[in-house]
Amino acid sequence: MIKYIPALCALLISAMIASAAPGDNAKVSDLAEHALKQSQLTLPGSRPFHLQATLVETTNPKSEYQAKIEEFWLSPTKWRRTIESPGFSQTLIVDGDRVSEKNVGDYFPWWLSEFVTAMFDPIPMLDRLKQSNSEMPKLGTGGAMPTCSDLRTRTDRWVICFEGNHGLLDSIFMKGYGAEFKDYKKFGDKHVARTIENDPEPGTHLQAKITELSELTRPDEQSFAVTESTPPEGRLKTIRIDEDAVRNLAVNSTEIDWPTVGEGLTTGGCAVYISADRKGRVREVWPSGCDNAGLQDPLRDQVKQWKLKPPVSNGSPVQIHSLVTFTFHAGQDKSKALPQLSDADARKLAFYTVDPIFPPGTSGKLKEVIVNISVDQTGKFTGGGPALEMPNDVFFAALKAVSQWRFNPYMLNGKPQYFHATVTFPVK
Repeated sequence: MIKYIPALCALLISAMIASAAPGDNAKVSDLAEHALKQSQLTLPGSRPFHLQATLVETTNPKSEYQAKIEEFWLSPTKWRRTIESPGFSQTLIVDGDRVSEKNVGDYFPWWLSEFVTAMFDPIPMLDRLKQSNSEMPKLGTGGAMPTCSDLRTRTDRWVICFEGNHGLLDSIFMKGYGAEFKDYKKFGDKHVARTIENDPEPGTHLQAKITELSELTRPDEQSFAVTESTPPEGRLKTIRIDEDAVRNLAVNSTEIDWPTVGEGLTTGGCAVYISADRKGRVREVWPSGCDNAGLQDPLRDQVKQWKLKPPVSNGSPVQIHSLVTFTFHAGQDKSKALPQLSDADARKLAFYTVDPIFPPGTSGKLKEVIVNISVDQTGKFTGGGPALEMPNDVFFAALKAVSQWRFNPYMLNGKPQYFHATVTFPVK
């Protein structure tokens, strides 16, 4: 089974994580602060603004992953934000020490929270970066590619990339938070990314676009007024906890009943990122890698059934999110091996295709690029890997293209079937 490489991770890994002499290094926290000073809208002293943004799943625009976000901002202590989505809406007003929070729905989705963070607080772990005192190559070391830092701690991993011309934030990936920042445009003395993207799972591409960003010259002061603050128990607060704390909250067993696999490793590791509401119901389970990709969906299905005690922090109910890891031991049943389709057969099933844009000079080195892909029962691309040895940037160009393909389901004995395929792209 092919292990999926998320599009965001692929771009990060393919970016230049260069080695440099000590004198050519810079502190990661300094570069992060420099990027924020140039682009973050909500820093003290920033220009008041009115922002509107739309969020959709580009791979399935009719899905539940859509929202409208609007913010009127005067200062870090005076602003008003509204969020509207199919399952949750919020109006949040901050006026000094007073906070008004009105919610429709009892759960703030984690996928939506990620984008709100990316818009208004794009490097949420800045304080921890400062504590790490880590260094990375100075900007521009990677030439045309972003310059990146790959930091690992005992419990976390942060990959953060900056573009070389201005040192703006290019992308960031950590456990439970990821975003790519694109289409920077001027707003006053700032450069603001008008497009933010993330791939929370294979085949699901979420994109937020800022459709309006203008200076707030005549604010309606009354719209920022808070006469009575919402008590802590009435607010939707989310905290991150470690996996031991999650298991201690569990009411039922957290042991996984691993199914047999048709191919791939029978022993290895898997991980999921979970989010639970204030009543302890697991509401989201996102894949975070598995040594046998065929076990990722069964794992997610079982974790979704977990029941937790209602999480509490400082006496108030809270939402929680956490990375949870597992070691699997699965039996093998070769009758479950998935069908392998040829390039021609895969293309017959594809009703929407995108051709890759290969890096300059590829045609002089390769005549074709071949990638292995996996597609689920609904025709959704679920993963890909190189079929032959090739440069990373070439493979990732092919992966970026084929991950956007859409397929009709492959039918076997009258039933839709998960399949593997080999896709060949000629290099022109």
